Amino acid sequence: QVQLVESGGGLVQPGGSLRLSCAASGFTSSSYVMSWYRQAPGKERELVAAVTSGANTDYADSVKGRFTISRDNANNTMYLQMNSLKPEDTAVYYCNAFRWGRNYWGQGTQVTVSS
Repeated sequence: QVQLVESGGGLVQPGGSLRLSCAASGFTSSSYVMSWYRQAPGKERELVAAVTSGANTDYADSVKGRFTISRDNANNTMYLQMNSLKPEDTAVYYCNAFRWGRNYWGQGTQVTVSS
């Protein structure tokens, strides 16, 4: 059974940091493009960061310089290190795996940035 399970979300003050994890099971994620998306209340889901099978990365302009995406193929896991968090980063963060028409989603983890 294919699963993507996110963890690491929570409540953090502005300027703080969080590290999200996405554990994949039921498939080998190393050949997939792995991505983080987020969806804030009343807004559409948006791409935050992506990492290819060759470890090339891409980021939304709003998070460049603050977030870092990485993957550990040996452990079928992806990470998102989020620093200098802002209230506008508040959203549900989703893990995604994509390859040749196969598209898997996690259930999401809530990140709330508030004082």
